[in-house]
Amino acid sequence: MLKSRLVVSIFSVGAMVLGSGMLCAQDYPNRPIRFIVPYPPGGATTTTARLVAQKLSEAWGQQLIIDNRGGGATIVGTELAARAAPDGYTILLGNFGWAVTPGFHEKLSYDVVRDFSTVSLIANGSLALLVPPSAPIKSVKELIAVAKSRPGQLNFGSSGGGSSSNLGALLFQSMTGVRMTGINYKGGGPMVVALLSRELDLIFVSISAVMSHIKSGQLRVLGVSTLKRSRTLSDVPTIAEAGIDGYELNSWYGVVVPSGTPRPVISKLNEGVVRAVKSPDVEERLIAGGLEPYSSSPAEFSKYVAKEAAKWAKLIKETGARHD
Repeated sequence: MLKSRLVVSIFSVGAMVLGSGMLCAQDYPNRPIRFIVPYPPGGATTTTARLVAQKLSEAWGQQLIIDNRGGGATIVGTELAARAAPDGYTILLGNFGWAVTPGFHEKLSYDVVRDFSTVSLIANGSLALLVPPSAPIKSVKELIAVAKSRPGQLNFGSSGGGSSSNLGALLFQSMTGVRMTGINYKGGGPMVVALLSRELDLIFVSISAVMSHIKSGQLRVLGVSTLKRSRTLSDVPTIAEAGIDGYELNSWYGVVVPSGTPRPVISKLNEGVVRAVKSPDVEERLIAGGLEPYSSSPAEFSKYVAKEAAKWAKLIKETGARHD
């Protein structure tokens, strides 16, 4: 009898929790939502967040307030989001850098897998592997051959440890066995200038940052970092196709929320984000910015975040990379 009462009690509590979650979702959102972007204002992260925020605001009749909280290579904004109430009224823009940062720090107040629930991916971007057009290198295989013949002599640009430009080059070295020298710059713009002036031999940089230079012939692109070809550079092979099987770096963006956010609320957020990403005007603007629209289920995104965090933490440990 006691066991039966216990089962009924547990069932009743579960039903109450599920019911409260359903009611919460039906009423959600009934006030403004804070959308934390763990980067300073400007750039692709803020632009991507604003595109989705605008669509959600239009659909739900509630304001989504972009809250740029840069600092600590995404740590400041992520800590703020992790401490927020798990009610769907604080959401966070997760991206490649957000998943990579924990690999550089043994002690953080949060875990990107444990302390966050995933909503949906938004977009996926590719890096271009570039050399000056005057360089005697016209393919990825030729680059590998030159780098092996001149260990440590080729210079690549980096936006600092933890940046996609840095990790793209480290992955390249790790998978080919070549040794190159990284030189740090304050962002992609200065790196491009340095490559144009032949201060650098190669760079990995966002396609959107160099499209004009590629079209004008000022820079030669050897490959792109995603496993699928970029829609904006469809005639350029992937680095995997061009000679490094399995090479992949995705500069992705997605929406996450604090762990404990009710499942019905996450489902409603997912529906809204997926609808926003698939709207023609958002797709057009993402593609124009060198990104591929890419939505997902919460479960798919969860597996992807865990895979990305593990992959880059392993590379960081093996190469001894550091945040600069």
